[in-house]
Amino acid sequence: VQLQASGGGLVQAGGFLRLSCAASGGTFSSLQMGWFRQAPGKEREFVAAITRTSTTYYPDSAKGRFTISRDNPKNTVYLSVNSLKPEDTAVYYCAATRGYGGSAYYSSHRSYDYWGQETLVTVSS
Repeated sequence: VQLQASGGGLVQAGGFLRLSCAASGGTFSSLQMGWFRQAPGKEREFVAAITRTSTTYYPDSAKGRFTISRDNPKNTVYLSVNSLKPEDTAVYYCAATRGYGGSAYYSSHRSYDYWGQETLVTVSS
């Protein structure tokens, strides 16, 4: 499975951004998808996940501003972020897994088998 993330860029605080991650080389509809981010000097952190049945998971810090969605015919998962803050500045990664679990499973980067390249989001104040 290959993952190609896109949509990053420079955005003003308070703005909106939608990241996309296109998958190829596998049966997308059978994959659980996740988004992670890593800010400079910080650990990689879980942002959102969506299962093949479109059940979604978010950490408390992401609830309300982050929305993950998927379009199976387009083999694409999206991450929408509104009310962007400077602290959202990070490189964002999409990831995929064929495994199943609960929130703890999907929030761990170790659960994912496939990773896309990073896309940089910079939020200016």
